[in-house]
Amino acid sequence: MFEIISTWVGAFFTLAIFSFLYKDNPFYKFAEHLFLGVSLGFSIPLVWEATFIPFVYRPIILQQRYILIIPAIIGFMYVFTLNRKLNWLSRYPIAFSMAMVGMGVPMAMHAGILVQMRGAMVPLQDFNAFLVWAGTITILLYFYFSKAHSVLYGKVVKVGIWYMMIGFGASFGYTVMARISLLIGRIQFLVIDVLGFMR
Repeated sequence: MFEIISTWVGAFFTLAIFSFLYKDNPFYKFAEHLFLGVSLGFSIPLVWEATFIPFVYRPIILQQRYILIIPAIIGFMYVFTLNRKLNWLSRYPIAFSMAMVGMGVPMAMHAGILVQMRGAMVPLQDFNAFLVWAGTITILLYFYFSKAHSVLYGKVVKVGIWYMMIGFGASFGYTVMARISLLIGRIQFLVIDVLGFMR
């Protein structure tokens, strides 16, 4: 009985979300607000159990590592974003977060730039290596704006544009296919699980 009820509830909310394809309506708003409320209600005890207890309560209260009070206070300052008069205090943890992001720049540069440069600096022994080399050179030339994109240089740059369009199209196609797979899953749920109960 519980399985039947949960299946019909899932079908209702699936159709309520899909109803936005027609126009904005109360069913969609209800499903959207319920989703956000359930997500927030689930995340609060999850953060309490997975973050506050092991990283704040146990080290400070049980293990007497009082030096951790400083980062705990800095993290707590995020709460002041909810107060108009004291929201300036929330800028301090944001500044620390941005500093941590800055510390990750060298690692991101190594993973995102240096590794790709090393991959492009290979002997042109086969056609694939030549394609990678040609794409790298022509795309870099496209972003050299000190020279007009005309005559022979413009034709070389156009090859780089084609490389970028193929890359953007492949990444966009991958995103679309991921969304389509989610759509297929929901349609299979409606057709197989829901309509299966109606037979």
